[in-house]
Amino acid sequence: MAQPVSIRDVALRAGVSNGTVSNVLNRPERVAAPTRLRVEAAIAELGFVRNESARQLRAGRSRAIAYVVLDAGNPFFTDVARGVEHAAREAGLAVYLLNSDENAERERENLELLHEQRVQGILITPIEQDNEYAAQLQRQGTPVVLVDRGAQDAAQCSVAVDDVLGGDLAATHLIESGHERIAMIGGPFSIQQVRDRHEGAARALARAGLPPLTVLETSALQVAEGRRAGERLVGLPSARRPTAAFCANDLLALGLLQAMTQQGLRVPDDLAVVGYDDIEFAAAAAVPLTSVRQPRELLGRTAAQLLLEEASGEPAHEHRHVQFQPELVVRASTTMTTLRW
Repeated sequence: MAQPVSIRDVALRAGVSNGTVSNVLNRPERVAAPTRLRVEAAIAELGFVRNESARQLRAGRSRAIAYVVLDAGNPFFTDVARGVEHAAREAGLAVYLLNSDENAERERENLELLHEQRVQGILITPIEQDNEYAAQLQRQGTPVVLVDRGAQDAAQCSVAVDDVLGGDLAATHLIESGHERIAMIGGPFSIQQVRDRHEGAARALARAGLPPLTVLETSALQVAEGRRAGERLVGLPSARRPTAAFCANDLLALGLLQAMTQQGLRVPDDLAVVGYDDIEFAAAAAVPLTSVRQPRELLGRTAAQLLLEEASGEPAHEHRHVQFQPELVVRASTTMTTLRW
């Protein structure tokens, strides 16, 4: 694994002392302009990143790893982070948890900050399938492991669940329960997991010879967006209104349940609902929620173990792509009694 560029490397490239490089970084007014420009050119050429936590480093690395989550408000990621923390604690390391909040610019800022902090490695659930900056960090010597997302790059580890299969399981369950008009609630579709779950559900409907999904795209995977989607769904003409909905995560499904209650409609009699993730709140909802379960803590622990193995620099390390299988957990939100629409 490549070592981070040091002040000494910059000094050698620029033909100056380590102290001169330090002055350029911290007291540039003390350095003559021609020398300063030469040092700055060496910094840019070598890709040197200022080490903000040098006093805490050992052998050029901090005693921490990091996990950049898609949405810290989603209990799914809290559970995954718990698995990460367990593995890190066993290795004597701390865990930094950073939230991208489904925002690509914030995600990039988080990665830049972690690079500056020289963490031993980074776990990330990225917004986009291809994250060039994360791949760049990998090439520069900072191990990066994708969580809840399969890696397309053979030089990167990943741990994920088969979301296409998960979407298929959800839609197949609704079809077998007698539904022919099914909605898909989720978004934004820039998130790969949403696209994969939609693909699986669409596949199940096509296999059954049913009309395509009624797609209600949301701007986020949050409870409030589920409520708004429910209001939109109820407003559809009764002749084409879905009798069931598959939500891209449990938070959306819980919001949808709230909207149905506010509209005076019953779940599952008026609308059957399936969520995704099987967070703890799914079973505790007023109408216990049918959901596609992911092994949340196992995802986190497995990803952290792969990261620590790579960060150790062991020559035997091989990049692996671990994929777990989802499981459908059936509860009262899809136990049909009648179809009123």
